[in-house]
Amino acid sequence: MEEKRIAAKRAVDYVHDGMIVGLGTGTTAYWAIKKLALKVHEGLNIKAIATSIQSEELARKLGISLISFSDIDEIDITIDGADEVDYNFNLIKGGGGALLREKIVAAASKQLVIVVDQSKLVNRLGLFPLPVEIVKFGHEVTMKNLSKLQCKAKLRMKNEKVFVTDNGNYIVDCHFDSIENPKELHNKINLIPGVVDNGLFVDMADKVIVGYQNGEVKELY
Repeated sequence: MEEKRIAAKRAVDYVHDGMIVGLGTGTTAYWAIKKLALKVHEGLNIKAIATSIQSEELARKLGISLISFSDIDEIDITIDGADEVDYNFNLIKGGGGALLREKIVAAASKQLVIVVDQSKLVNRLGLFPLPVEIVKFGHEVTMKNLSKLQCKAKLRMKNEKVFVTDNGNYIVDCHFDSIENPKELHNKINLIPGVVDNGLFVDMADKVIVGYQNGEVKELY
């Protein structure tokens, strides 16, 4: 957790007065939001858009001013985490179930800064199950079609109930073991009827900030 905290602190250094900031979701984003709130109380003037109800509630509680997409044309910078990052900056996101909103916010951002601890850096994506957000209607057939992509598709559960996203959809965790071509797989998945979007973020990250156990922070470009 300390690695994420120090890396998130570094990422917040890229936020400047007057910016519109995208707030990610998860433990890494939590530390970034906490640090941003401290800077706001010290006089930093920003407005933010959150990628989940959880992050929105935290930001509001800490005094960060929130706006909606109807108020802006684009986001200056988004700070978010990832479940896996390869050295080409391909990402797997969605472990927390917020991949759709995270991708919408990331796509609207001039700069996407990803913050991770060293365990999230991989040579090839796929060890972490790929989350896919799907609509409830016909989810059984959608899952069968996902399985045809040579993965084991499992409906995400939470507290012995089917997990439901902030958007009212289901998440299917697809176990591939290894993803050789993230862009190709991304496109194949999104062509399946019933799929809303998937957790592959390809050609979206501009910077990856990595926190290490020894307290070191590295920035990858």
